[in-house]
Amino acid sequence: MSLNIVLIEPEIPNNTGNIGRLALASGANLHLVKPFGFEIDDTRLKRAGLDYWQHLSVTYYDSVDDFFKKQRQSNMVFLSSHGTQDHWDIPFEDDLFLVFGKESVGLSKSIIELHPNQLYKIPMYSEYIRSLNIANAVSIVVYEGLKILNK
Repeated sequence: MSLNIVLIEPEIPNNTGNIGRLALASGANLHLVKPFGFEIDDTRLKRAGLDYWQHLSVTYYDSVDDFFKKQRQSNMVFLSSHGTQDHWDIPFEDDLFLVFGKESVGLSKSIIELHPNQLYKIPMYSEYIRSLNIANAVSIVVYEGLKILNK
């Protein structure tokens, strides 16, 4: 049993490193979609991923189009602050792809428009915040999925 974490065009190496560590700890597969806002051998990425990166199941894609072409048969949900459904309503199943956008702008408008029925958000209860740190958001969603899948 595993989930798939997808980061589309990640920009911050520390976030990607922390998410890599989370992926390994949770048994998830990590999918990284270029372009990145850093070099994959960035010391900040390695520091956040510590010495775990070589044990991680990670797949790289050259572009968003490359990702969707290669994973066109995969079951996916998309996480965005623009979602209308809450993350605890995600129909978790083995091998589900959890797709997250880049830190600065989230998922592109085109992805949001193409997948309105698969768009979920993490509820936030303050008007003073627009989003969560992506590493925190991935953690919340992945462990909610594990809770459901392990029942």
